[in-house]
Amino acid sequence: MPVPVKELPEWPSNVEAHPLLVIDYQLLKAGDETEINRLWEAGTTLGFWYLKNHGAEQDFVAMWGMGEEVFKLPLEEKMKYEQGDEGLSFGYKAVGHYIVDAAGNPDPVEGVNVAKDDALSYPKVSRREYPTVINDLMGPVVTPFVEKCVDISNTMIEIFNKKLGLPEGTLAKLHGRNDFSASETRTIKAPANLTPGKLAIGGHTDFGTLSLLVNNLGGLQVLPPGTAEWSYVRPLPGHMICNVGDTLTMFSGGLLNSNIHRVVPPPGSQSKYDRWSQVYFTRPADNAPLLPFLESPIISEAFNKLSPERQKALGPGVTSWEWFTRRQKNYRTKNHKGADTWAANRGTEHGRA
Repeated sequence: MPVPVKELPEWPSNVEAHPLLVIDYQLLKAGDETEINRLWEAGTTLGFWYLKNHGAEQDFVAMWGMGEEVFKLPLEEKMKYEQGDEGLSFGYKAVGHYIVDAAGNPDPVEGVNVAKDDALSYPKVSRREYPTVINDLMGPVVTPFVEKCVDISNTMIEIFNKKLGLPEGTLAKLHGRNDFSASETRTIKAPANLTPGKLAIGGHTDFGTLSLLVNNLGGLQVLPPGTAEWSYVRPLPGHMICNVGDTLTMFSGGLLNSNIHRVVPPPGSQSKYDRWSQVYFTRPADNAPLLPFLESPIISEAFNKLSPERQKALGPGVTSWEWFTRRQKNYRTKNHKGADTWAANRGTEHGRA
């Protein structure tokens, strides 16, 4: 289990962190217009924000406990549930099985992902089998975590739907609770004492709609729009770090920003500890077409101001599943053939101003 946050070293005083807007989830739920406008500001600028009063803090910690039980298993047992190299991400991921850059350098991170579809259908198997330790914790830990994250994501998706001028329920229909999708939990552990500057996760945009993240230590960095300088995002106790993913950028015609980010070793003395990360990725239904909703005047106006290259990046005309599996497959170390493989796993980075 991660060392309790209160026992970890404090954020180094000489390390600057990028400021994020702090959004109050309870105010969003209550329909507070000021808070809704602040969420819109966060989503259309950096694309990252803190979320407080979300009620899921202990659920994230419990998921780390699940991850610890998985990681303690013998490697031979864990590898029975490996994600594989065909573009799927549900299941176990061994150290070194993802690349972090165009040179094909392997990652130092161990992880395990559980499909939303399996968590909500358990004990019925929807996507794949998992180790017994996950099955034993599905009812008390994994399913409640997924249910809370689905509710939180849906609240923000509804808000963005309205702000984008879309008919009520437009985005919700693409994120049906019972529709098969690549939505999933991801529990990862990066080891302590990594070489300074070594990438744990390479620079990327997230594949889907929204990401809900809790880290026990620093290491997450964002690349603010219009800059070439990476900036740390400081984890705050009791706060999620949320961000927009590629598909929401596409649906919004570029208004909502899927920002580039990466993970490096924690700063200062925090680097002496294992870094644990728990995230829930909300992604559209597998068959959802990835195109901007140009019937919205708000979206159409923004999209028409973009360069042809950027318009092409935001209207690939593929399904959500095709987008996801193409990116995932080309992250796998076994599939790496050179810089072209890295280029093939890229998201909506192309054509940025």
